Order: sequence, then C-alpha cells, then structure tokens
Amino acid sequence: MSDIRETVVIIGSGPAAWTAAVYASRANLDPVVYEGEISRDMVPGGQLMFTTDIENFPGFPEALGGTDLMERMKAQAERFGTRVVTESITSVDFSARPFVLRSSGGSHIVASTVIVATGARANWLGLPSEERLARTGGGVSSCAVCDGALPSFRNQPLVVVGGGDSAMEEALYLTKFASEVVIVHRRDSFRASKVMADRVLEHPKIRVEWNAQVTDVLGDDFITGVRVADTLTGEVRDITCGGMFVAIGHTPNTAFLSGQLALHENGYIVTPDSWRTTTSVEGVFACGDVMDSYYRQAVTAAGTGCMAALEAERWLAHHGIERPAAAVETTA
Repeated sequence: MSDIRETVVIIGSGPAAWTAAVYASRANLDPVVYEGEISRDMVPGGQLMFTTDIENFPGFPEALGGTDLMERMKAQAERFGTRVVTESITSVDFSARPFVLRSSGGSHIVASTVIVATGARANWLGLPSEERLARTGGGVSSCAVCDGALPSFRNQPLVVVGGGDSAMEEALYLTKFASEVVIVHRRDSFRASKVMADRVLEHPKIRVEWNAQVTDVLGDDFITGVRVADTLTGEVRDITCGGMFVAIGHTPNTAFLSGQLALHENGYIVTPDSWRTTTSVEGVFACGDVMDSYYRQAVTAAGTGCMAALEAERWLAHHGIERPAAAVETTA
C-alpha cells in the first residue's frame, strides 16, 4: 500500500483554506489542499459558491461573485505551488504523530501537520423553491450581514425565519435597509435571550408572525413572497417580500473528525488558546467557520487561515520539520 507523506495538509476549500494555502506555499512548505467533492449540501469553495454578489470583501470596490472570489483565491494558491486534490478527507487519526488521514479516493495520507478549514453549512428549511432561489441568487440568503445591503434588498419588505439570537441579530441588522422586517417564527415566543427579544419587539420596523411556518417560497427568478401555514390552525396565507433570510443556525462540517478533536456543544472545533488557531491536538490547527460560530464572514475566515498557516509553519520549525517529506511506499 502506498502512503502519501505530506508536511502540511489543508482540509477544505473556502477563504480560510485558500488563504492558509497561500501562506504555507509561500513559506515553501509545499502544502496540499483536499478541497472536497460536490455533494447535495456543499461544493468545493463552500458557502460563497452560492453567493452572487459580495460587496464587503476588501480590495474589490465593485461587487464580486462568490464563485469568482473562490476561483481567484484558488488560482493564487496554485500560483505559489499549492497542490489541489478534489477528494474529501473521510477520516483522521490524530492519536499519534505523524497524523494519518484517509480520503474518499482511497488515499492513505501521513501528515506532519494538518489545518482543518472545512467550514460550516447553513441550516435550511428544506424547500425545493428555497434551495433553487438560494443557489441562483434569487433573494434567499442565510447571511444578512453578507447580503442585506445589496441594492436588491433595499427598501423592500424582508422576511427573517427563526427565533433564536441569530434571527434577532439578522432582523435588527436588516432594519437599516428594509422598509419592513417580518420575523416568521413557528412558536408563540422566541428562544432568543430576553434582551435580544426585547430589542426586536420594541423596534418600529419589525413585526412578528407568531405560530407560522414557511411552506413555500414564491417567485420564479426572484422571490416575491413566502407562503406560511399557521402551526395551530393550519390556515395558509402569503406574505409579500423582496427577500428571505433563513436564520435557523449552522452545522459545522466536523463529522469526519469522529471525536479526534475537542468540540463545543454546537459542534464547532475548540481553539483553547485565545486568538490562536491551535486545537486540542498539538500540530493540528483550525480556521474559518469550522471554529467560528460568531463572525462567520469571508474576511474573518481568511484572516484565521493566515493565522493557521503561520502557526503551522512555526510549529514545524520548532519540531525541526522544515522541508516536505517525500512519498514513500509501504506494504499493507
């Protein structure tokens, strides 16, 4: 059996992964990125692949498509020598060094250090119309901070789905741009903290549709409204809106770790040292949305990708591992 020996393995393909790759390759660490495979929930490039206009990433005064940004980041990493494998890492063994990883293509990878940048996926309602409009830029989003200021949402009635703190934050943020914000919540009270709920309920531009569940998103090329059903009576009604923001949480892509790293209760990787990307296993680093449940922005993900690569470089130097190890043949 052939073992592939690597010095730096980066798992993921969003802003954090590609930034880590740029820094690691410029440091002559010869990194390899396992960018993942296309699935129903994710594609290589992460959530930005479903974002049509990005206006808040530094350096681009004009709106830039998420796909374009990811392609540019990937090309920049490849320019400096990053190797890219379009496979997923399906399992890891961090119990001893060097670390052992297995890929969906059957590869057995032995790594000196690993950077986990697998991101998190937004939780959706599961409606075909919602998925279609989210993927085509039709006015359905999971991030108000990312998309709320776009011209298509300004001075429009906007719907926020959810009842937790994230939904409250999304709704309050959108009041800066919307003519009205309608929160659709399936219960008769919020799960959010009292202070956040009070701010929402007291805001003149926000109203709440209690005991309501979105059953369909209306519109062909762009959203025109949502259809909701009363969770108590079953009565169906339509709400006109120019955008829908789903704020029912995110799920970090950490299942493949199988308990090899310490996780928070919400599934995000624990980084025990403040302002660091170190994890519970020495030599393994985490960056981007897989360890950040708070900011969840492309630019912050990129920043932590830089941090992870710098920390990996210093860790390798400290342990005297400064050059890539060659691939070796072993017998099973």
